[in-house]
Amino acid sequence: MSKITRRKKSTHRKRAAAKTLHAQRFPGETAAYRKARDRLLKAEIDLRRRVEAVAVARRKLRTGGAVPQDYVFEGVDELMGVRRVRLSELFAPGKDTLVLYNFMYGPAMERPCPMCTSMLDALDGNAQHITQRVNLAVVAKSPLPRILAFAQERGWRRVRLLSSAGNSYNRDYFGEGADGKQWPALNVFRKRGAAIHHFWGTELMFVPGEKGQDPRHVDFMWPLWNLFDVTPEGRGDWYPRLDY
Repeated sequence: MSKITRRKKSTHRKRAAAKTLHAQRFPGETAAYRKARDRLLKAEIDLRRRVEAVAVARRKLRTGGAVPQDYVFEGVDELMGVRRVRLSELFAPGKDTLVLYNFMYGPAMERPCPMCTSMLDALDGNAQHITQRVNLAVVAKSPLPRILAFAQERGWRRVRLLSSAGNSYNRDYFGEGADGKQWPALNVFRKRGAAIHHFWGTELMFVPGEKGQDPRHVDFMWPLWNLFDVTPEGRGDWYPRLDY
């Protein structure tokens, strides 16, 4: 083999390697599969960059509005049992961020929302990790005993549960409509000294949706849908239930 031929083959291999995103290959995969998978991988890389860019932009949000009142909820304290707790008391020492999820379980609802329940099944398992960095609680409009009874039914043990039956928090922060209908809002609050301000809240459910899609306003924290998105079946028209 001449030096020119060897040089050409070496150049060809280098060019081929440059087009390959990584060297890993699954058993039995074809060249056609790899070509299609690499196209998809480039899209996934772009999505990763976009997700991070949005997260960076979100972190740069200016301070939102001051909370109109130090809302009083009803919750359970490990030492004191059932007691009233103010919004300001939900901030543990050294943690200035509070994440509050509105659980769709109003007093007029016979049973809670299956969709919220599905997400909270997962959130309860992650609560012990989340609270290492930020404060976390779940708020529902039903009386506390009703909320706790359902939590026991589901086996929830870690997520902090609160009743907003005695205040206007749900209405003020888009967890409840004027007609009393419950909405699945997620809100983040920030504390600076004695002042508490709203930082960010889910709003995708209020803007026009994409054709054939749900608003997906809390999907980023919902393992169920993210897992289905990597399967051939996708999300389909299936929705979770309280039991099967």
